[in-house]
Amino acid sequence: MKVVIAAGGKGTRIQSVNSQVPKPLIPICGKPVLQREIESLRDQGYTDIIITVSYKAEQIRDYFGDGKKFGVNIEYFVEDIPLGNVGALFKLDLKEDFMFLLADALFDIDFNRFVNFHRAKGGLVTLFTHPNSHPYDSSIIISNNDSSVEAWLTKEDEKPKYYQNRVNAGLHIISPKVLDICGIKRDEVGSVGVDGNIIKVDLDRQLLKPLCGTGKMFCYDSPEYCKDMGTPERLESAIRDLQMGIVQEKNLRCTQKAFFIDRDGTINKHIGFLRSVDEFELLPGVQEAIKKINSSGYLAIVITNQPVIARGEVTVDGLREIHNKMETVLGAFGAYIDAIYYCPHHPHKGYDGEVVELKIICECRKPRPGLLLQAASDFNVDLTASWMVGDSKNDIGAGKNAGCKTAFIGRENMGQDISGGSLLDIVNKILTD
Repeated sequence: MKVVIAAGGKGTRIQSVNSQVPKPLIPICGKPVLQREIESLRDQGYTDIIITVSYKAEQIRDYFGDGKKFGVNIEYFVEDIPLGNVGALFKLDLKEDFMFLLADALFDIDFNRFVNFHRAKGGLVTLFTHPNSHPYDSSIIISNNDSSVEAWLTKEDEKPKYYQNRVNAGLHIISPKVLDICGIKRDEVGSVGVDGNIIKVDLDRQLLKPLCGTGKMFCYDSPEYCKDMGTPERLESAIRDLQMGIVQEKNLRCTQKAFFIDRDGTINKHIGFLRSVDEFELLPGVQEAIKKINSSGYLAIVITNQPVIARGEVTVDGLREIHNKMETVLGAFGAYIDAIYYCPHHPHKGYDGEVVELKIICECRKPRPGLLLQAASDFNVDLTASWMVGDSKNDIGAGKNAGCKTAFIGRENMGQDISGGSLLDIVNKILTD
């Protein structure tokens, strides 16, 4: 698969760090960020690369040349006039699906998983999506249960009160058919429009957002590391993560370790059966605890029994709203959940309003380990290096049945490995051990 990397931006916000070179050549731990991108692609067999350049283009071309010394083949498209972040695509001869990346991101991901997902879905576009530490000032992606993108809320759009923390990471797989159906004529890009301005093309607003709700664009959710370094603060964070080994370790080709976290009584106040989004309230210290998990290299994965679905007391959409509130409140603190797994079943039948088909004995209801095993399969998790944290005997049982170490919120003896009065206590004990 051919890879197109957009490297033409000026990088105004990062110029205070190094104004002598274009943003893609700013070093991270002694190596330009674009070189790190190219080497990551090369190491997984993606060696056919086109780089679109404009600002200080000669420096990028002089550094990388034809790519041979980096083990790849590089062609260049020079924008003599700025065409927008994807205007150059309309000038390239792209015949097959291609990967489109931005040149200011530090990442280490399993590209083959990404490509296989795209091919399995058969759509025109697949977005690499993940939660981040600042969803409140990012574009939010909303999808259905099939991962088909239904809405794209850009920064200027009004967001709902509560939303899933899912953003586009800047990695895409795109069919060239998108360029033909977007309503933009190839020969008009770069020309002067009726308003007297050069016609440019914006990726998000003109190519991708119109595909929402068509069933032709999908999001590939992954906890792997992909962050832009477009501001001095984000550059410092990227350097720190690289030095700590977090960037490399988050690649799903590597085994992961996780905090599997119960919800009711561990993350939020336990009130019995939580049926309304208004009843959801985080426990003290939870934001700080999950933020520490995020920066530690562990995944933060919620594992929760939700029999209220089978009991007919909460709909799937209602549960999603509750979880969206959890993600929104955490996101405001700079913390995020990597994934949520829930069991909707309940084994006891014969009650008014119940959903009969969900009244079953299943393998996913804690203390059975089904949800943990599914998460471990999805994210290549080493269960023996992971923790199940909860406030009930069922939580501890599920963790033990899955082969995890276990931590109990409370002082009772449930056969757990450690105890603590709160999630923050537990996280501090584990991370400082």
